[in-house]
Amino acid sequence: MATENNGQGHGVLYVVGIGPGAVEHITPKAAAAIASSTVVAGYSTYLELIPDLIEGKKIIGTGMTQEVKRCAAAIDEAAGGHVVSVISSGDPGVYAMAGLVLELIKERDEAGWNEPAVRPVVEIIPGVPALCSCSAALGAPLMHDFAAISLSDRLTPWELIERRLHAAAEADFVIVIYNPKSKGRPSHINKARDILLKYKKAGTPAGIVKGAARADETITITTIGDMLNHEIDMQTTIVIGNSQSYSYGGWIITPRGYRFTGASSGKTRP
Repeated sequence: MATENNGQGHGVLYVVGIGPGAVEHITPKAAAAIASSTVVAGYSTYLELIPDLIEGKKIIGTGMTQEVKRCAAAIDEAAGGHVVSVISSGDPGVYAMAGLVLELIKERDEAGWNEPAVRPVVEIIPGVPALCSCSAALGAPLMHDFAAISLSDRLTPWELIERRLHAAAEADFVIVIYNPKSKGRPSHINKARDILLKYKKAGTPAGIVKGAARADETITITTIGDMLNHEIDMQTTIVIGNSQSYSYGGWIITPRGYRFTGASSGKTRP
């Protein structure tokens, strides 16, 4: 990984996914990037998940809705020649900071970099996204085609979110629902459930994972028809099965179809 150059010459900007929360789920490369950085920027709640990794570093911590401010500040530090990590939970390219960082870099490329700032080297470092950690907690619900849909309308119009729910449900995708409920939008999950019931049976398995891979993780396996009777909040991810998904032994299983392709005999379909 890069080393600090004391503010002289090209800096480095890592956009790092720290995984679902528990330190053991951080990839070695992500941990190495943070360790090599002298500046770490992130949402304050996520910074609190990795105190040992960021000890002694300059911290740029901001709250929700201040994403542009902290990413711009991180770019400034990297442009000054420092090694900087912008952290996101899960994977930085899944509902996180990778896109915003690249958009801001593009804007500065087009405007020209002010001296003594120098365009930093940028590297996106993947992490384990919530949908993967939740899938593991629930068994194997994502074994076939799936769609991920966020119910947050802070950045996406609700009408578009509804269209995506209709399309994914009608096409019989397994559906991963991010940001299902908050104090500011308590009814979005109700509306989403009603849309899903237009295309999926009420008995379709639904997995509710709160605080995935963290100390307070809770896992609930239920059905679409009953899911609203369980606690759901912004720390929750919901996985809705397709027409072939079923519950067994505390798991949700979505068959891929291996048993019917001749895979057990070594044969494969062309």
